[in-house]
Amino acid sequence: MTDIKLEKKQKDKLIRDIQWYFEKEREEDLGNLGAELILDFFLKEIAPTIYNEGLTDAKAWFTSKLADLDIDFMLLEKE
Repeated sequence: MTDIKLEKKQKDKLIRDIQWYFEKEREEDLGNLGAELILDFFLKEIAPTIYNEGLTDAKAWFTSKLADLDIDFMLLEKE
C-alpha cells in the first residue's frame, strides 16, 4: 500500500480534530506540530490496518453478491 496522501484541507481538519480531542478528553493543549506528528503516526502505523479491514469487508460483500449473481443466472436458464 502506498502512503496515504491527504489534501491540505483534510489534513488541517484532522489536526484540529486531534487538538479538540486532546483539549476535551485530556484537558491538554496540543499545538499544531504535536497534532500533526500524531496524525502522521496514525497514518503510517494505524491506517494500513484499518484500510486492510475495509478491503476485507468489501471483498466479503462482493463475494456474497457474486454468489447471488450465480443464483440469478441459474434462475434465468431455460429448461
